[in-house]
Amino acid sequence: MNKITALVAVDYTTPNAKQEFVRSLRETGFGVLKNHPLKQSQVQGIYEQWRTFFSEARKNDFKVQDNGSGGFYPQSMSETAKGNTIKDLKEFFHFYSGDVCPDDLRPPVQAYYESAMTLAAELLQWIEDESPPEISFRYSQRLSDMIEGSRKHVLRILHYPPLTGEEEPTAIRAAGHEDINLITILPASNEPGLQVLTKDGSWLEVPCDFGNLIVNIGDMLQEASGGYFPSTTHRVVNPEGADKTIGRISLPLFCHPNPDVILSDRYTADSYLQERLRELRGEDT
Repeated sequence: MNKITALVAVDYTTPNAKQEFVRSLRETGFGVLKNHPLKQSQVQGIYEQWRTFFSEARKNDFKVQDNGSGGFYPQSMSETAKGNTIKDLKEFFHFYSGDVCPDDLRPPVQAYYESAMTLAAELLQWIEDESPPEISFRYSQRLSDMIEGSRKHVLRILHYPPLTGEEEPTAIRAAGHEDINLITILPASNEPGLQVLTKDGSWLEVPCDFGNLIVNIGDMLQEASGGYFPSTTHRVVNPEGADKTIGRISLPLFCHPNPDVILSDRYTADSYLQERLRELRGEDT
């Protein structure tokens, strides 16, 4: 394949959108859509409301007791990417449909969640439609059926606080990592910083034009497709100059299959998830 020098946003409304979008996923693990069905005004409203929430003391009223629960995760509970020893510079709130959420913030988040899940099912069908027969044969069921009714989907409202200069020298907002799930749906953030690791070892900027939608392959789809669709390493780097004083809000929706879905001869969705979570906790597998 030719070297990828840029990720190009595919117009969702064009006749060849499915083919171009899936081709990008196949080549880079990432695809970018513009003119998609998710409303920019809805995303903007969530960004503004949650920027305020993360500045308020009440966020601590929703602090989780342990990982895997819905609620607020302070920076002290943020993740350490596999192979790293320093926690990411972020705090976040995990929203599961029907689970804990501030009452005043729930309606917009729930509405967005439902719209994004509908689009996720459509995009999974695109991926299946464009999978070669020998790859689609590997899928134990339709990809869109794998996520139907799953209670494992999590909408993460992420806040990367402004940098103070007191951070550990090598700490960044999100160190290089891969997602565990099938696919991730991510509206472009309010600030740049997302980068994808290319096959030649260089980092590629992901377009952050507000209104774009970023979709990436997770480890579970890589497993289910026998590696045909790659789960690509990505990171969020620290801003420089005046931009250091600007916080970054991000809204990834991690789409997970039902736990009993068979991904491959080696794994169900649940056994795969549990293995990866043990790795993240630094336990032996």
